[in-house]
Amino acid sequence: MPIDRLDQTAPLRIAMVVPPWYELPPAGYGGVEQVCAALVDALGARGHEVTLFGAGTGSGTSARFVGTMSRLQHDRLGQSLPELAHLARADQMINPDVFDVVHDHTTIGPFLAPRRSVPTVATVHNRPTGELGDILDDVDRSVGLVAISHAQRRLRPYLPWAATVHNGMALDDVPYKTEAGAGPVLWLARFSPDKGPDLAVRACRAAGLPLVLAGKCDEPEEQRYLAEVIEPMQGPDVTVLRNPDRETCFELLLSARCLIMPIRWEEPFGMVIVEAMATGTPVVALDRGAVPELVRPGVTGLVCADPDDLPEALQRVAALDPAASVAHVRNSFSAELMAEGYERVYRHWAATVRPSENALIPTGAW
Repeated sequence: MPIDRLDQTAPLRIAMVVPPWYELPPAGYGGVEQVCAALVDALGARGHEVTLFGAGTGSGTSARFVGTMSRLQHDRLGQSLPELAHLARADQMINPDVFDVVHDHTTIGPFLAPRRSVPTVATVHNRPTGELGDILDDVDRSVGLVAISHAQRRLRPYLPWAATVHNGMALDDVPYKTEAGAGPVLWLARFSPDKGPDLAVRACRAAGLPLVLAGKCDEPEEQRYLAEVIEPMQGPDVTVLRNPDRETCFELLLSARCLIMPIRWEEPFGMVIVEAMATGTPVVALDRGAVPELVRPGVTGLVCADPDDLPEALQRVAALDPAASVAHVRNSFSAELMAEGYERVYRHWAATVRPSENALIPTGAW
């Protein structure tokens, strides 16, 4: 039954379209997938009916799962054809008799969304500059673009942004510590110069502290960067872990003195920062991208203007109270808060946006 557009409490029927690369929730790398899994379950807990359109044969979420292709496409990450095929098949099954709103998390989806017969809200998970920015510039105004941080939105302020909703995480099963970690400094990201693992090595050496570099390293560029730049910098004070799973990542966070994030780019969010603080681990980061929106300086971490300031911050950060970091995440970045924010956007879009007269007529069944 279609939503009563005047009833702001009626459950919504949501088509959640996620990228075809990884499962939900992901076993290892997959920040977008981790956020989407938390959102799906939080929306379900609020009484909404969520159908998840993804690749593979199922998900670990509470949503009804509809597969568009039997195999996950992580080995083709970033290629356009797998995502286009995924979207084409999903769109054939998105029917206005079944759904009130579509929430699209793919890269190409916002550009194709006007052909849908159901209003679309699309989260922009990446930096809206360069080629992606050019695509978003041409997105139809009937598509509600959602930013994940104010910093991301400032990179392209004139896009038709519908809202800003910070990412959140499911917290019920997240372990946390009550005392400062006694282990090494931890860097946790993908092996890329943008993420600054070389800066992390230099900062930790200057501070006289051991470092663990744990990150995604399965694409050729990542493997090349690790081999050519990072491995020559290795010594007994630097341990490298490739492609750790989620359980290992949380074990590393719990034991770490702090998380170091010496990013060189305008990162739209930085989910690992929230995950670190959720475990009680403080963060030392450079003042780039969304870092100032996530870290409370002097409370949950230290934010540095220059890489030369990192060694001193690494020494000072151990004095911060883990409980403050845990409380900050629960008060600001929970999955429940994220779901509340998106629900407001869904209701507005479902109530005010009408699909084009030339919208696709769905022919698929599921």
